[in-house]
Amino acid sequence: MDTIAHGLWVGAALVAIGRRRPIRPRTAAATIVLALLPDVLQLLPILGWWVLGEGSASTLWGYAVAVPGSEPALPPAVEFWSHHLHCVAHSAIVAAALTLAIWARWRTLWMPLLGWWSHIVIDVFTHSADYYASPVLYPLTERGFDGLAWNTPWFMLLNYLLLAATGLALWLGRRRGPRR
Repeated sequence: MDTIAHGLWVGAALVAIGRRRPIRPRTAAATIVLALLPDVLQLLPILGWWVLGEGSASTLWGYAVAVPGSEPALPPAVEFWSHHLHCVAHSAIVAAALTLAIWARWRTLWMPLLGWWSHIVIDVFTHSADYYASPVLYPLTERGFDGLAWNTPWFMLLNYLLLAATGLALWLGRRRGPRR
């Protein structure tokens, strides 16, 4: 799924949950950030390359919107780090390890992790083998499930229509809930 839609779906879920129990604004913001982070994290090596003077804004943008096989050329180290950050951020194994570590330390589920988990689960089914399959079992393998590519026009239209319908339903069904 595209990055913006990840944020919108998590935002809608937070509004719905917030009607049943209070959610602190910092918690909501952290949950949305973690929902966006897997798609943004892989851009950091390219951003660093640009900031250090070798890369360019057009290369960063070109990479951010590239389809498979059309990514701009990157130095090997930048490509390596970008690829592996993508894999780490989309890995259920890595997310599970962090979730368990937090659980072991505080004996609670840190709600913002649900943003990250939602990103991983959604991407497993909305990325195809031809369009950046999510390496959900990284570091055991870099292969991903062959789902439906999120950039398929009818799917994008359906996704944003469902987001609009969800937003409308949340707006029409609003009532006084717990104070945020």
